[in-house]
Amino acid sequence: MDNDPKHTYKVVAKWLQDNKVKVLEWPSQSPDLNPIEHVWAELKKRVRARRPTHLTRLHQLCQEEWAKIHPTYCGKLVEGYLKRLTQVY
Repeated sequence: MDNDPKHTYKVVAKWLQDNKVKVLEWPSQSPDLNPIEHVWAELKKRVRARRPTHLTRLHQLCQEEWAKIHPTYCGKLVEGYLKRLTQVY
């Protein structure tokens, strides 16, 4: 649980309890351990900077900017996993 409001709703908490789902306490603002979340954030930043004005343009810019994200960027995110894990621990 990352303390995101959608995870703290009573109905969600009840469902988790009723279904015997064990959850870990998770500090808010902790570094994200999932590398793809960082890639999504980078894509969002790049697309936002280009200011799409309609849905078709948004789709086009997402594809263009996705193609520009170099594999080495993704590799660095994976390499940094241990550091992020250590920070969370």
